[in-house]
Formats: sequence, C-alpha cells, structure tokens
Amino acid sequence: MTGSAGPALSRPVDRLWEEIVYIAYHLHWSFESILDLDHATRARVIAEIGALDARVYGD
Repeated sequence: MTGSAGPALSRPVDRLWEEIVYIAYHLHWSFESILDLDHATRARVIAEIGALDARVYGD
C-alpha cells in the first residue's frame, strides 16, 4: 500500500470532519468535546441543530 487511503476509506473521515465542523460552528464546542461523543449522540445533536435552524429560519 502506498499510504493513500483511497476513496472508500476517506469518505467516513470526510463525514466525521463535516460533523465536527457543523457542531463546532453552531454550538462552539471544542474539537475534543465533539470527538468524545459517540456516533449516535453526534447524529442526534446534528439532527436537533437542523430542526432548530428549520424552526428559526423557516427552511
């Protein structure tokens, strides 16, 4: 192997970064705090942020 993760392995990492940035942007939590969340909790936080945004901004 050449050190390149390839597309199949980079997608979950890219998705994790998207989740981290989304939560940090909206809630101003630290990187470490967000990483401490398990996947299910992180997904729930993201869903709740989206629902709140939809109510506030009418999306």
